[in-house]
Amino acid sequence: MSDKTLSRRKFLGTATTAAGAAAAGSLAAPAVLAQSPITLKMQSSWPSSDIFQDMAAQYVERVEVMSGGRLKIDLLPAGAVVGAFQVQDACHDGVIDAAHTVPVYWYGKNKAASLFGTGPVFGADANQMIAWMYHGGGDEFYRELVQDVLGLNVVGFFAFGMPAQPLGWFKEPIESADQIQGLKYRTVGLAADLFQAMGASVAQLPGGEIVPAMERGVIDAFEFNNPTSDMRFGSQDVAKNYMLSSYHQASESFEFIFNRDRFESLDPDLQAILKHGVEAVHLANFALAMDQYSKDLDALQAEHSVNVRRTPDDVLQVQLDAWDQILPDLMEDEFFSKVVESQKQWCERVVFYTLMNSPDYKLAYQHYFPDKINF
Repeated sequence: MSDKTLSRRKFLGTATTAAGAAAAGSLAAPAVLAQSPITLKMQSSWPSSDIFQDMAAQYVERVEVMSGGRLKIDLLPAGAVVGAFQVQDACHDGVIDAAHTVPVYWYGKNKAASLFGTGPVFGADANQMIAWMYHGGGDEFYRELVQDVLGLNVVGFFAFGMPAQPLGWFKEPIESADQIQGLKYRTVGLAADLFQAMGASVAQLPGGEIVPAMERGVIDAFEFNNPTSDMRFGSQDVAKNYMLSSYHQASESFEFIFNRDRFESLDPDLQAILKHGVEAVHLANFALAMDQYSKDLDALQAEHSVNVRRTPDDVLQVQLDAWDQILPDLMEDEFFSKVVESQKQWCERVVFYTLMNSPDYKLAYQHYFPDKINF
Protein backbone atom coordinates (compact mmCIF):
# COMPACT_ATOMS: atom_id res chain seq x y z
CA MET A 1 0.00 0.00 0.00
CA SER A 2 1.43 3.32 -1.04
CA ASP A 3 2.02 6.31 1.24
CA LYS A 4 -0.42 8.21 -0.94
CA THR A 5 -3.18 5.65 -0.23
CA LEU A 6 -2.46 5.76 3.54
CA SER A 7 -2.61 9.52 3.56
CA ARG A 8 -5.92 9.47 1.72
CA ARG A 9 -7.42 6.98 4.21
CA LYS A 10 -6.15 9.01 7.14
CA PHE A 11 -7.71 12.13 5.71
CA LEU A 12 -11.07 10.42 5.13
CA GLY A 13 -11.07 8.96 8.66
CA THR A 14 -10.30 12.32 10.20
CA ALA A 15 -12.92 14.05 8.12
CA THR A 16 -15.54 11.43 9.03
CA THR A 17 -14.78 11.79 12.76
CA ALA A 18 -14.95 15.57 12.59
CA ALA A 19 -18.20 15.46 10.66
CA GLY A 20 -19.69 13.08 13.23
CA ALA A 21 -18.64 15.32 16.06
CA ALA A 22 -20.09 18.32 14.31
CA ALA A 23 -23.34 16.50 13.65
CA ALA A 24 -23.56 15.40 17.27
CA GLY A 25 -22.91 18.95 18.38
CA SER A 26 -25.55 20.35 16.08
CA LEU A 27 -28.09 17.82 17.40
CA ALA A 28 -27.24 18.35 21.08
CA ALA A 29 -27.24 22.12 21.04
CA PRO A 30 -30.95 22.65 20.36
CA ALA A 31 -31.85 20.21 23.18
CA VAL A 32 -29.80 22.23 25.68
CA LEU A 33 -31.14 25.53 24.45
CA ALA A 34 -34.72 24.23 24.51
CA GLN A 35 -34.50 23.29 28.19
CA SER A 36 -35.22 26.72 29.61
CA PRO A 37 -35.46 27.01 33.42
CA ILE A 38 -38.73 26.24 35.15
CA THR A 39 -39.76 29.22 37.28
CA LEU A 40 -41.97 28.93 40.35
CA LYS A 41 -43.66 31.98 41.81
CA MET A 42 -43.24 31.97 45.60
CA GLN A 43 -44.68 34.62 47.91
CA SER A 44 -43.67 34.91 51.53
CA SER A 45 -45.58 36.25 54.51
CA TRP A 46 -42.82 38.78 55.26
CA PRO A 47 -41.98 42.33 54.23
CA SER A 48 -38.98 42.59 51.93
CA SER A 49 -36.99 44.21 54.75
CA ASP A 50 -37.45 41.34 57.23
CA ILE A 51 -34.68 38.83 57.92
CA PHE A 52 -37.24 36.10 57.24
CA GLN A 53 -37.23 37.24 53.61
CA ASP A 54 -33.43 36.88 53.66
CA MET A 55 -33.90 33.34 54.97
CA ALA A 56 -36.38 32.55 52.20
CA ALA A 57 -33.79 33.83 49.73
CA GLN A 58 -31.26 31.35 51.13
CA TYR A 59 -33.64 28.58 50.07
CA VAL A 60 -34.12 30.08 46.62
CA GLU A 61 -30.36 30.26 46.09
CA ARG A 62 -29.84 26.64 47.12
CA VAL A 63 -32.61 25.30 44.92
CA GLU A 64 -31.20 27.03 41.85
CA VAL A 65 -27.65 25.80 42.49
CA MET A 66 -28.69 22.22 43.28
CA SER A 67 -30.84 22.05 40.16
CA GLY A 68 -28.04 23.33 37.96
CA GLY A 69 -30.19 26.28 36.99
CA ARG A 70 -33.09 24.09 35.76
CA LEU A 71 -35.33 25.36 38.55
CA LYS A 72 -35.69 28.99 39.60
CA ILE A 73 -37.92 30.56 42.21
CA ASP A 74 -39.28 34.07 41.83
CA LEU A 75 -39.46 35.17 45.48
CA LEU A 76 -41.98 37.91 46.32
CA PRO A 77 -42.69 39.68 49.64
CA ALA A 78 -45.98 39.80 51.53
CA GLY A 79 -48.63 41.71 49.65
CA ALA A 80 -47.07 41.33 46.21
CA VAL A 81 -49.89 39.02 45.13
CA VAL A 82 -51.96 38.34 48.26
CA GLY A 83 -51.87 39.31 51.92
CA ALA A 84 -49.49 37.71 54.39
CA PHE A 85 -52.24 35.49 55.85
CA GLN A 86 -53.62 34.44 52.44
CA VAL A 87 -50.63 32.60 50.93
CA GLN A 88 -51.99 29.13 51.71
CA ASP A 89 -55.22 29.80 49.84
CA ALA A 90 -53.26 31.30 46.96
CA CYS A 91 -51.16 28.13 46.74
CA HIS A 92 -54.27 25.96 46.85
CA ASP A 93 -55.88 27.98 44.06
CA GLY A 94 -52.71 28.06 41.94
CA VAL A 95 -52.51 31.85 42.08
CA ILE A 96 -48.94 31.30 43.29
CA ASP A 97 -46.87 28.12 43.04
CA ALA A 98 -45.33 28.22 46.50
CA ALA A 99 -45.20 30.12 49.77
CA HIS A 100 -42.81 30.71 52.65
CA THR A 101 -44.86 31.16 55.81
CA VAL A 102 -45.80 29.66 59.19
CA PRO A 103 -48.84 27.43 59.95
CA VAL A 104 -50.06 29.75 62.69
CA TYR A 105 -51.09 32.20 59.95
CA TRP A 106 -53.88 29.84 58.86
CA TYR A 107 -54.90 28.68 62.31
CA GLY A 108 -58.29 30.33 61.78
CA LYS A 109 -59.22 27.38 59.55
CA ASN A 110 -58.36 24.78 62.17
CA LYS A 111 -56.74 25.39 65.55
CA ALA A 112 -54.63 22.26 65.11
CA ALA A 113 -52.52 24.33 62.68
CA SER A 114 -50.83 25.83 65.74
CA LEU A 115 -49.64 22.38 66.81
CA PHE A 116 -47.17 22.52 63.91
CA GLY A 117 -45.07 25.25 65.46
CA THR A 118 -46.88 27.32 68.09
CA GLY A 119 -48.61 24.84 70.32
CA PRO A 120 -48.30 23.99 74.02
CA VAL A 121 -44.81 23.40 75.37
CA PHE A 122 -44.09 19.95 76.77
CA GLY A 123 -40.39 20.63 77.25
CA ALA A 124 -39.12 20.36 73.68
CA ASP A 125 -37.54 23.17 71.69
CA ALA A 126 -38.25 23.92 68.04
CA ASN A 127 -35.55 21.65 66.63
CA GLN A 128 -36.77 18.72 68.70
CA MET A 129 -40.27 19.35 67.35
CA ILE A 130 -38.98 19.38 63.78
CA ALA A 131 -37.47 16.00 64.62
CA TRP A 132 -41.00 14.94 65.62
CA MET A 133 -42.11 15.96 62.12
CA TYR A 134 -39.50 13.64 60.58
CA HIS A 135 -39.51 10.70 63.00
CA GLY A 136 -42.47 11.06 65.36
CA GLY A 137 -45.32 11.02 62.85
CA GLY A 138 -45.76 14.77 62.59
CA ASP A 139 -45.32 14.83 58.83
CA GLU A 140 -48.25 12.46 58.30
CA PHE A 141 -50.41 14.40 60.79
CA TYR A 142 -49.64 17.57 58.85
CA ARG A 143 -50.56 15.91 55.54
CA GLU A 144 -53.78 14.60 57.07
CA LEU A 145 -54.77 18.04 58.36
CA VAL A 146 -53.95 19.92 55.18
CA GLN A 147 -55.16 17.46 52.55
CA ASP A 148 -57.79 15.28 54.26
CA VAL A 149 -59.34 17.54 56.91
CA LEU A 150 -59.09 20.86 55.07
CA GLY A 151 -59.09 19.45 51.53
CA LEU A 152 -56.31 21.70 50.31
CA ASN A 153 -54.33 21.05 47.15
CA VAL A 154 -50.93 21.70 48.75
CA VAL A 155 -47.86 19.89 50.05
CA GLY A 156 -45.54 21.29 52.69
CA PHE A 157 -42.19 20.86 54.43
CA PHE A 158 -40.66 22.37 57.58
CA ALA A 159 -37.30 23.95 58.41
CA PHE A 160 -35.51 26.30 60.82
CA GLY A 161 -36.38 25.58 64.42
CA MET A 162 -36.74 29.14 65.67
CA PRO A 163 -35.39 30.21 69.05
CA ALA A 164 -38.21 30.66 71.57
CA GLN A 165 -39.93 33.94 70.87
CA PRO A 166 -39.68 36.80 73.38
CA LEU A 167 -42.62 37.70 75.58
CA GLY A 168 -42.44 40.95 73.68
CA TRP A 169 -42.34 44.74 73.84
CA PHE A 170 -43.95 46.69 76.68
CA LYS A 171 -44.13 50.26 77.94
CA GLU A 172 -43.21 49.03 81.41
CA PRO A 173 -41.13 45.96 82.39
CA ILE A 174 -43.23 42.89 83.12
CA GLU A 175 -42.51 41.73 86.64
CA SER A 176 -45.83 40.01 87.36
CA ALA A 177 -48.42 38.19 85.27
CA ASP A 178 -51.00 40.62 86.70
CA GLN A 179 -49.58 43.26 84.36
CA ILE A 180 -50.89 41.27 81.38
CA GLN A 181 -54.46 41.82 82.58
CA GLY A 182 -56.33 44.19 80.30
CA LEU A 183 -53.42 44.77 77.87
CA LYS A 184 -54.28 45.11 74.21
CA TYR A 185 -51.65 42.66 73.00
CA ARG A 186 -50.63 41.44 69.55
CA THR A 187 -49.91 37.76 68.98
CA VAL A 188 -51.18 34.99 66.67
CA GLY A 189 -52.47 31.42 66.74
CA LEU A 190 -53.05 29.50 69.95
CA ALA A 191 -50.96 32.15 71.69
CA ALA A 192 -54.04 34.34 71.25
CA ASP A 193 -56.07 31.86 73.30
CA LEU A 194 -53.23 31.67 75.83
CA PHE A 195 -52.99 35.43 76.39
CA GLN A 196 -56.75 35.75 76.54
CA ALA A 197 -56.69 33.16 79.33
CA MET A 198 -54.11 35.39 81.04
CA GLY A 199 -56.48 38.36 80.80
CA ALA A 200 -55.18 40.17 77.72
CA SER A 201 -57.24 41.55 74.86
CA VAL A 202 -55.63 40.06 71.77
CA ALA A 203 -55.24 41.45 68.25
CA GLN A 204 -53.89 39.13 65.53
CA LEU A 205 -51.91 41.21 63.04
CA PRO A 206 -49.30 40.46 60.35
CA GLY A 207 -45.77 41.61 61.19
CA GLY A 208 -45.84 44.66 58.94
CA GLU A 209 -48.89 46.08 60.72
CA ILE A 210 -47.60 45.82 64.30
CA VAL A 211 -45.67 49.06 64.80
CA PRO A 212 -48.30 51.28 63.09
CA ALA A 213 -50.93 49.70 65.36
CA MET A 214 -48.79 50.47 68.40
CA GLU A 215 -48.34 54.07 67.26
CA ARG A 216 -52.10 54.52 66.86
CA GLY A 217 -52.86 52.98 70.24
CA VAL A 218 -54.67 50.01 68.72
CA ILE A 219 -52.39 47.78 70.84
CA ASP A 220 -50.47 48.41 74.07
CA ALA A 221 -47.85 45.68 73.71
CA PHE A 222 -46.80 43.05 71.21
CA GLU A 223 -44.53 40.22 70.23
CA PHE A 224 -43.31 39.19 66.80
CA ASN A 225 -40.35 36.84 66.76
CA ASN A 226 -36.73 37.86 67.31
CA PRO A 227 -34.36 40.82 67.90
CA THR A 228 -33.56 41.29 64.20
CA SER A 229 -37.12 41.28 62.86
CA ASP A 230 -38.29 43.34 65.80
CA MET A 231 -35.58 45.96 65.29
CA ARG A 232 -36.17 46.16 61.53
CA PHE A 233 -39.88 46.75 62.20
CA GLY A 234 -38.93 49.70 64.41
CA SER A 235 -40.14 48.14 67.66
CA GLN A 236 -37.55 50.12 69.61
CA ASP A 237 -39.21 53.35 68.46
CA VAL A 238 -42.56 52.56 70.13
CA ALA A 239 -41.48 50.67 73.27
CA LYS A 240 -38.30 50.41 75.33
CA ASN A 241 -38.83 47.28 77.44
CA TYR A 242 -38.02 44.01 75.69
CA MET A 243 -38.86 40.87 77.65
CA LEU A 244 -37.04 37.72 76.46
CA SER A 245 -38.17 34.13 77.14
CA SER A 246 -41.74 32.90 76.85
CA TYR A 247 -43.82 29.75 76.47
CA HIS A 248 -46.35 31.26 74.08
CA GLN A 249 -44.42 30.37 70.91
CA ALA A 250 -41.42 28.34 71.97
CA SER A 251 -41.14 25.89 69.07
CA GLU A 252 -42.05 27.56 65.78
CA SER A 253 -40.56 26.79 62.37
CA PHE A 254 -40.99 27.86 58.75
CA GLU A 255 -43.48 26.14 56.46
CA PHE A 256 -42.59 25.78 52.77
CA ILE A 257 -45.78 25.03 50.85
CA PHE A 258 -46.37 24.22 47.18
CA ASN A 259 -49.40 23.83 44.99
CA ARG A 260 -49.67 20.04 44.87
CA ASP A 261 -50.43 19.79 41.14
CA ARG A 262 -47.52 22.06 40.28
CA PHE A 263 -45.16 20.20 42.59
CA GLU A 264 -46.11 16.77 41.26
CA SER A 265 -45.81 17.94 37.64
CA LEU A 266 -42.06 18.41 38.12
CA ASP A 267 -39.49 15.73 37.37
CA PRO A 268 -38.77 13.52 40.40
CA ASP A 269 -35.28 14.95 40.87
CA LEU A 270 -36.65 18.50 40.97
CA GLN A 271 -39.29 17.47 43.49
CA ALA A 272 -36.48 15.98 45.59
CA ILE A 273 -34.48 19.21 45.34
CA LEU A 274 -37.43 21.27 46.55
CA LYS A 275 -38.05 18.86 49.43
CA HIS A 276 -34.48 18.28 50.55
CA GLY A 277 -33.50 21.88 49.86
CA VAL A 278 -35.69 22.65 52.88
CA GLU A 279 -33.41 20.44 54.96
CA ALA A 280 -30.34 22.22 53.59
CA VAL A 281 -31.66 25.68 54.39
CA HIS A 282 -32.56 24.58 57.92
CA LEU A 283 -28.90 24.88 58.89
CA ALA A 284 -28.29 28.00 56.80
CA ASN A 285 -31.22 29.79 58.46
CA PHE A 286 -30.14 28.77 61.95
CA ALA A 287 -26.55 29.92 61.41
CA LEU A 288 -27.73 33.28 60.07
CA ALA A 289 -30.10 33.67 63.01
CA MET A 290 -27.43 32.98 65.62
CA ASP A 291 -25.14 35.59 64.09
CA GLN A 292 -27.68 38.31 63.35
CA TYR A 293 -30.03 37.95 66.32
CA SER A 294 -27.17 38.24 68.80
CA LYS A 295 -25.69 41.27 67.03
CA ASP A 296 -29.03 43.04 66.94
CA LEU A 297 -29.80 42.30 70.57
CA ASP A 298 -26.54 44.06 71.42
CA ALA A 299 -27.49 46.96 69.15
CA LEU A 300 -30.92 47.33 70.76
CA GLN A 301 -29.25 47.83 74.11
CA ALA A 302 -26.19 49.87 73.09
CA GLU A 303 -27.64 52.03 70.32
CA HIS A 304 -31.35 52.30 71.14
CA SER A 305 -31.35 52.27 74.96
CA VAL A 306 -33.68 49.30 75.10
CA ASN A 307 -34.12 47.68 78.50
CA VAL A 308 -33.60 43.98 77.76
CA ARG A 309 -34.82 41.71 80.53
CA ARG A 310 -35.63 38.06 81.02
CA THR A 311 -39.25 37.16 81.75
CA PRO A 312 -39.59 36.16 85.44
CA ASP A 313 -40.13 32.47 86.17
CA ASP A 314 -43.45 33.13 87.90
CA VAL A 315 -44.80 34.66 84.68
CA LEU A 316 -43.64 31.57 82.78
CA GLN A 317 -45.45 29.39 85.33
CA VAL A 318 -48.66 31.36 84.80
CA GLN A 319 -48.28 30.70 81.06
CA LEU A 320 -48.02 26.94 81.72
CA ASP A 321 -51.11 27.16 83.92
CA ALA A 322 -52.90 28.99 81.11
CA TRP A 323 -51.98 26.23 78.66
CA ASP A 324 -53.51 23.74 81.10
CA GLN A 325 -56.63 25.90 81.20
CA ILE A 326 -57.23 26.09 77.45
CA LEU A 327 -56.18 22.58 76.40
CA PRO A 328 -59.16 20.53 77.69
CA ASP A 329 -61.68 22.23 75.39
CA LEU A 330 -59.28 22.02 72.44
CA MET A 331 -58.69 18.32 73.11
CA GLU A 332 -62.38 17.62 72.51
CA ASP A 333 -61.49 17.75 68.81
CA GLU A 334 -60.39 14.23 67.85
CA PHE A 335 -57.66 15.29 65.45
CA PHE A 336 -56.27 17.93 67.79
CA SER A 337 -56.23 15.40 70.63
CA LYS A 338 -54.33 12.71 68.76
CA VAL A 339 -51.67 15.17 67.59
CA VAL A 340 -51.14 16.48 71.14
CA GLU A 341 -50.86 12.93 72.52
CA SER A 342 -48.27 12.10 69.87
CA GLN A 343 -46.28 15.21 70.76
CA LYS A 344 -46.42 14.43 74.48
CA GLN A 345 -45.16 10.89 73.93
CA TRP A 346 -42.33 12.23 71.76
CA CYS A 347 -41.36 14.91 74.27
CA GLU A 348 -41.42 12.54 77.23
CA ARG A 349 -38.78 10.36 75.57
CA VAL A 350 -36.70 12.88 73.60
CA VAL A 351 -36.58 15.68 76.16
CA PHE A 352 -35.69 13.19 78.92
CA TYR A 353 -32.65 12.14 76.89
CA THR A 354 -31.72 15.76 76.15
CA LEU A 355 -32.02 16.98 79.73
CA MET A 356 -30.13 13.99 81.10
CA ASN A 357 -27.39 14.36 78.52
CA SER A 358 -26.93 18.14 78.29
CA PRO A 359 -24.33 19.78 80.53
CA ASP A 360 -25.16 23.05 82.24
CA TYR A 361 -24.21 25.53 79.53
CA LYS A 362 -25.17 28.44 81.77
CA LEU A 363 -22.55 27.31 84.31
CA ALA A 364 -19.88 27.23 81.61
CA TYR A 365 -20.92 30.63 80.25
CA GLN A 366 -20.79 32.25 83.68
CA HIS A 367 -17.38 30.70 84.29
CA TYR A 368 -15.90 32.65 81.38
CA PHE A 369 -18.22 35.69 81.37
CA PRO A 370 -19.08 36.13 85.06
CA ASP A 371 -20.61 39.62 84.85
CA LYS A 372 -22.77 39.16 81.80
CA ILE A 373 -26.02 37.72 83.18
CA ASN A 374 -27.72 37.97 86.56
CA PHE A 375 -30.35 35.23 86.62
